[in-house]
Parts: sequence; C-alpha cells; structure tokens
Amino acid sequence: MKGFDADVVIVGGGLVGASLALALSRAGRQVTLVEGQQPDFSRVTEGWDARIYAVSPANRRFLSGLNAWPDASRIGTIARMEVHGDAGGEIDFDAREVGGDALAWIAENRWLLAALWARLAEAGVDVISGVKPAALSTRADAAELELSDGRRLAARLLVGADGANSWVREQAGLTARVDAYGQSGVVANFLCERPHGDIARQWFTGDSILAWLPMAGNHMSMVWSTSGPDALLELDDDAFCARVAEAGASALGQLQLASRPAAFPLRLIRPEAVVAERVALVGDAAHTVHPLAGQGVNLGFQDAATLAELIGGARDAGDWLLLRRYERTRREAVAAMQLTCDGLFKLFHGKDLPALSWLRNTGLNLTNRLTPLKRELVRHAIGF
Repeated sequence: MKGFDADVVIVGGGLVGASLALALSRAGRQVTLVEGQQPDFSRVTEGWDARIYAVSPANRRFLSGLNAWPDASRIGTIARMEVHGDAGGEIDFDAREVGGDALAWIAENRWLLAALWARLAEAGVDVISGVKPAALSTRADAAELELSDGRRLAARLLVGADGANSWVREQAGLTARVDAYGQSGVVANFLCERPHGDIARQWFTGDSILAWLPMAGNHMSMVWSTSGPDALLELDDDAFCARVAEAGASALGQLQLASRPAAFPLRLIRPEAVVAERVALVGDAAHTVHPLAGQGVNLGFQDAATLAELIGGARDAGDWLLLRRYERTRREAVAAMQLTCDGLFKLFHGKDLPALSWLRNTGLNLTNRLTPLKRELVRHAIGF
C-alpha cells in the first residue's frame, strides 16, 4: 500500500461505521476509523439510553459473526407485535409463525456501540477519535482526507458513515432529496407496572404513531411520532407518564420514567447516488426511513455487510465497478423499505378522510386473517 495510509478510511464511528470497520478488518483490510467524538463507555450500565434499536434476526447474525453481539443483560426481545388502527383495525405478528424465536431484539445504542468498540480494540483497528474531518478530495486512484488537527489520510476508499447530516455526502457532491414529515419522534424509557410479555405494541391514531417496545426486565421504550412534540416535552414527569399510559390504553399499567424524554425531527432522505469517485455512503448518510417500522439501523447494518463482502477481498477497495455494484445491490431493498414506511405513514395520517380510515383499518383486519400473506410479510420484514 505504498503511498496509502489505509485501504479504507471510514468517517463516523457509530453502529454502522464501527460494524463496517470491524467486518473489513476481519477480511484482512487495513482500516482507519475517524470519529469526531471521544466515546466514553465507562458508565454504559448507568441509566438507560433513550436511543434504542430493533435489531432484526439477519443483523443479529451479522453482529454475532463479528463477535460483537452484546450480552443479554440489557437486551429485550420482541416475540410478538400488536398493531392497532385508529378505527378498530388490528393485526398481530408472532415469531412462531415463521419458526423463529424473535421478530427482533431491542438494544440500546450505547450497549451495542460498546460491544463493537471493544471488538475494534481487540482487532487492533486504527481509530482516530476526538478529531473531525476538515477537507475531502479524490483522484482516480485515491481519496484524501484532511483532519481538523492537520493530519492527512490517503486511502483507496473513503466511506461516509456520518449520519443523516452527512459531511462526507456534502463534500462528495452527492445531492439528496430531503422530505420533512412535519413530525418529531419523542423517545423515552419507562419502568412498567405490568410485564410487557415480550410484546411490541403500536397504535396509529390518525395524527400520530405510538410504539411501545419491550426492553430488558420490565422496562419499555417509547417512540411517539407526533406533530406536537412540545405538548409532551413540556409536561412534568408524572403528567408525561400518565399521558403515555393513557395513549396506550394502560396496557402496561402505571409507568415510571427511566430516561428523560427527547425529540428529533423525522425526515425522509434520498440521495440521488450513494457512491462517487472513491467514496461510498452507508447507514443514515445513504438513506433514512420513518421509524414506524424500526428498520433504519437494519438497513445500515446490511449496507455494511454488503459493502464489506464486496470489497473485503478485492484488489482495489475503491474500484468504481465495485462501488456501482454496491449501489445497485442495496438500491432495491432501501427503496422498498422507504416506499413501505412512507406509504404507511401517509395511509395512516389522514384521520379526516372517512374512506381512507375505512380502507386502512379494513386492510389491517383482512391481512390479519390471511395467514400466508401475513407470514410472508413477517419473513420480508425481519430477514428470515
């Protein structure tokens, strides 16, 4: 690698960037991971992280293959899911319908991240943290990255794993269409009075979407997609807990706040391309989806798995034909998930249209009775 500091430089050490770095390292690639923050995992077990993810069976296998699946002490299991429409429609999904143990596993961001970074350290991956990228340039045979401390890195490929507001995407000239949903996702964790039974619960109300996700023990994580986040965030703790319990028909009894609520804007991001000369995007830098299906991080992990498989043994990790193959390989899965989530959001975000309300609730009930169709929906969604 004369003249190069690494085969691949990855900007962004979150879940997707870290998993890609580990996968490439295991494939024998020399990788440098650049993370602008200075991670501190010394208090990873203190409190509960409001950022949680529903990890699919396929991606659990991916992480387990990297020896980076964390221990079960803070992992929740979704064995069943109940979905409620806004006018009597209902559908439920059960892992046993497809011969599985779980539809997904609920894990906190920092719990997953700590496991991945521990494996990165064991693998001896070159990690530069606490330093931000300052300039990016590419040429026919390399990408060059200048860091905020003046260091320069040259690699065959530079990967942007730096989130929805991707600096790499902007620097590479990869324009993206951004559509705001006009909603924010309010997230918080709770201790529940009643056992959650490993059941995920979701309610479509016509103007919002409420999801309760089972965490370890008797804890539950909430994601409430709403156009009025301030009305929730301005409540005191007791009133907030009461409001969330009421919205979920008190299915888990009284709730006790386990993490402070926070809100983040919901946007659909669709770049025109996810590769450029010597540059590739993964994770939220390459796409976002509405969180109603909990598939954002799953798409990102599959980006990482696909890219690592394609370039792991390649002579030139940044070969243009390989990058185009990566883009084509991921396009269909990403587009299908974006279309599905966006379509469901629009279908269930029209409470003032009686015909639409009838259609969506009747559709839920009909699909719930069509067992073969429902089984195929589960298989597609969770990757069995």
